[in-house]
Amino acid sequence: MSHSYVRLLVHVVFSTKERRHLITPDLQERLFPYLAGIATHNGFEALAVGGIEDHVHVVLQLPTTITIAKAVQLLKGNSSKWVSVTFPLHAGFTWQEGYGAFSIGASQLQRTLAYVRNQAEHHRTASFQDEYLRFLESNGLPYDQQYVFG
Repeated sequence: MSHSYVRLLVHVVFSTKERRHLITPDLQERLFPYLAGIATHNGFEALAVGGIEDHVHVVLQLPTTITIAKAVQLLKGNSSKWVSVTFPLHAGFTWQEGYGAFSIGASQLQRTLAYVRNQAEHHRTASFQDEYLRFLESNGLPYDQQYVFG
C-alpha cells in the first residue's frame, strides 16, 4: 500500500500558432475529446477541455510521475499531428510554442471546470489576451509583453 497521497490539479492554457482562428466549432467537437483521450492514454486525466477559435483550456489531474511540461508536450504534439493528418483543410496545424499553467486548489475545482466548459460564453465579453493577462497578473507571474501580445 502506498503512503503517498497526491492530487495535483492544473489549469493549462495554450493557443494556436499566431493565435489564428483555426479551431472551428466542427473541429472543437472532435479536438476536445481527442485531447482528453491523449491524457488518458498517457496516464493522466483531463477533467475538462474547452476553448474557442484560437486557444484551449484544459484542467489536468497529474500523477507524481508526469510533469506539467511533459503533459503539455504530449497534448500539443499529439493533437497537432492528429489535426494535420485527419483534417486536410488544417494541414500544418500547430500550437504556439508556450503555454500557461496555473495551480488549482480543490476548493476552486468546480468553479474552474465550469469556467473551462463555458469558454464561448466567457469570450463574448473578453478577448484571449485580456483573459491571459488576468491569469498572469492574478497569479503574480511576471511576463514579457512581446509573448503575450506577439
